[in-house]
Amino acid sequence: MIYLFCGDDVKNKHASYKKFIKSISTDTEIFYIGKNDFNEMEVESFYSGSGLFFKKCIVVFTNIFEKEENLDFILEKLHFLNESENIFVFLEGKLKKTVLDAFRKTLSNSKQTEPAINIFDLLKEKKELYDNFLLANAFGNRDKLNLWIHFRRAMDLGVGMEELIGVLFWKAKDLMLKKDFRKFKEEELKNFAGRLSYLLPEARKEGKDAESVFEQFLLEAF
Repeated sequence: MIYLFCGDDVKNKHASYKKFIKSISTDTEIFYIGKNDFNEMEVESFYSGSGLFFKKCIVVFTNIFEKEENLDFILEKLHFLNESENIFVFLEGKLKKTVLDAFRKTLSNSKQTEPAINIFDLLKEKKELYDNFLLANAFGNRDKLNLWIHFRRAMDLGVGMEELIGVLFWKAKDLMLKKDFRKFKEEELKNFAGRLSYLLPEARKEGKDAESVFEQFLLEAF
């Protein structure tokens, strides 16, 4: 059986996931697998039969789809996971329509009584309540404290990291175009913009937590 909890509304998503976990029998074994300890052979052993010390278990995957190879493997094995007596729970961020469609297709004939796919997306209006240019202005003023504060507020409201990187990249380029070097040297701005462009792809490629890498980058930016 498969259960999916996804979306960028972190608060409600986790609340629903925790409620689901609490509804499971207390004597059911639970295994947790993150993106950095994902192992294909281990996953295959979970869906192929029961374990030596338990008849039925729950396997909780957390943000494993941040790695493309993990996503490809799971999509290939969805049918086997769904047919298994064990329960497979996916706790993920916002997913592409193609991924959701793959889950819907696999689960279309499922006999599960509870909703198998649970999507928690923030309303677009809620995301836009936060002015991302507050982050850009804090950077332009070389204000490390407010740079971090506005970053955390934006993340808590569910603003995408790519969106924040875009506005910071724009600010660095804007300062260079205007030749405004009161707070930064031109070389500092070039270096900042250059590092921003590959920050998230490199973090994900190396299996690091992208949000933590981004936050650390801002704290060390100047």
